[in-house]
Amino acid sequence: MDVNIYRVPMSGPEDVSGLKKLVDSGEIKPEEIVAVLGKTEGNGCVNDFTRGYATQSFKLYLSRELDKSMDEIGETVAFVMSGGTEGVMSPHATIFTKKQIEAEEKDEKSLALSVGFTKEFLPEEMGRMEMVKEVKRVVLELMKETGIENKEDVHFVQIKTPLLTSDRINDAYSRGKDVAVEDTYKSMGYTRGASALGVALALGEIEESKVTNDSILHDWNLYSNIASTSAGVELLNCEIILLGNSKKSVSKYRIGHSVMKDSIDLEAVIESMNDAGLEVDKLPTEEQKSRIVNILAKAEASPDGYVRDRRTTMLTDSDINHTRQARSVVNAVISSIVGDPMVYVSGGAEHQGPAGGGPIATIIEK
Repeated sequence: MDVNIYRVPMSGPEDVSGLKKLVDSGEIKPEEIVAVLGKTEGNGCVNDFTRGYATQSFKLYLSRELDKSMDEIGETVAFVMSGGTEGVMSPHATIFTKKQIEAEEKDEKSLALSVGFTKEFLPEEMGRMEMVKEVKRVVLELMKETGIENKEDVHFVQIKTPLLTSDRINDAYSRGKDVAVEDTYKSMGYTRGASALGVALALGEIEESKVTNDSILHDWNLYSNIASTSAGVELLNCEIILLGNSKKSVSKYRIGHSVMKDSIDLEAVIESMNDAGLEVDKLPTEEQKSRIVNILAKAEASPDGYVRDRRTTMLTDSDINHTRQARSVVNAVISSIVGDPMVYVSGGAEHQGPAGGGPIATIIEK
């Protein structure tokens, strides 16, 4: 396969002009688009409708270009929109294209990706073992599809999950079912955590016997080093983008990853660059910065309220949600290193990296 990546700024959640310009110039063929990963400027919480607005805008544009319905577009292209661009984080979209070409398999591994979709979940299944097992199933299928034989070659699994709303909760109750949690905001954490544990099981990062409904959002020793999950009201299934390196790819890009132990872990950012093949000495040079296509990271406030033994107020600030603060901090750390605030940072890292930290991946041009 040949995989290409294009990062475009967005002036608002409806702005598809960056993609349109690339299509009009012939640089992108619409039929080769397999995923759009975006950062939109809403609050990133339950009522963040910028995610759905952006998804609708991109679907509408592609439906016109390809003469297909928006539903048909949604069956083949993953639209993962993460809300919240606090601080200096710049709204943008990263567009992935893939095509099959005739080429000899090389010893060098290059960027490979596959996109998949789970079934639609009932409200009583969200944030529970049904979601864990379904995500595990699809991730294993995507590994085979990308030609990734070693689990170590999977470097980032981005998932968009649904969440519980009042209507969905009432629907479950009307059928005599219960739900993981009644608080709609907290339900985002449950679905993010459950889908992340599905990735961890698929990649053998944790023991399957340890994952139960009771361990979701309780046992923080269970986590994935490469899962990145984001919840939204705009869908009922999970949309999954699996990124790794494979000999079956001839892409000019490569991906590497690391895990931030907390929100100011500068060293992990550099480690992810080196894992991708940049060979950074302390900080990247200007030439190395120019080869970075995008950095993808998770961010969260530590459950104990501390960062390196220093008390923070992220969890006790009633005015600004802690996920919004965490995104801002992690984006600032990464932006200061690469000299560019247009990087992807998603908030809420339940079971994604150690408590208070989160996975981080760097995609570079070889």
